[in-house]
Amino acid sequence: MTKSLLWRGMLAGILAALVATMFARVIAEPQIDLAIGYEHVHAAHHADTPANGQEEELVSRATQKGAGLLTALALYGAAVGGIFALIFAYGYGRFGRIGPRSFALLLAGIAILLIVIVPGIKYPQTPPAVGQHDTVGLRTAAYFAMIALSVGGAVIAAKIRSALARSCRGIDAMLLAMAAYVAMVVLGQFLLPSVDEVPADFPATLLWHFRLASIATQLVLWATIGIVFGLSAERVMIRR
Repeated sequence: MTKSLLWRGMLAGILAALVATMFARVIAEPQIDLAIGYEHVHAAHHADTPANGQEEELVSRATQKGAGLLTALALYGAAVGGIFALIFAYGYGRFGRIGPRSFALLLAGIAILLIVIVPGIKYPQTPPAVGQHDTVGLRTAAYFAMIALSVGGAVIAAKIRSALARSCRGIDAMLLAMAAYVAMVVLGQFLLPSVDEVPADFPATLLWHFRLASIATQLVLWATIGIVFGLSAERVMIRR
């Protein structure tokens, strides 16, 4: 059954990537275009680029918004969809009497919290036109470290809850585990480097709209994975 769920999870991830791509084209890409336009005007004003205010693009914006965006999200969707299916296969039936569709939606909600919301508090999304090229590696490593910390902290908190459940009431064990998770996340955010490279004159409204669009795209991706995979997993389990 795990093998059957795995390829269904990957297909659900790819389908979710297609839906998220269409959503991003309508919601997020216009904000990126505005940010790039700001970068060109800002660079031309400071004479950092040639007279036309634009640098030669290695990949055109049309490719970035079309095939590039679709390919990146499809690969990402297939990967996270497969991981999602494996976690579902391991966890289903271990957390009380809950149906496959409800459990898939629960996992999607947890993924949004651990992978999108918590890391985004420390390192909120910024448009590609914002930030220094020399710090791309540092910013990427710090962001993935924050994701690893969030997921790892959740695993440790779950083990703490299991250990405390033998001697404490269920609600008390849950609250203590949640407190341990929050403490680990806060400590990690304090130790990880802070990154703030948004220019002082960058439009605040544009930045806010871009961050909302980025979070919404992730919400669409994970919600679609949870819904589509839940339906598929339920059919498999009914047949078995």
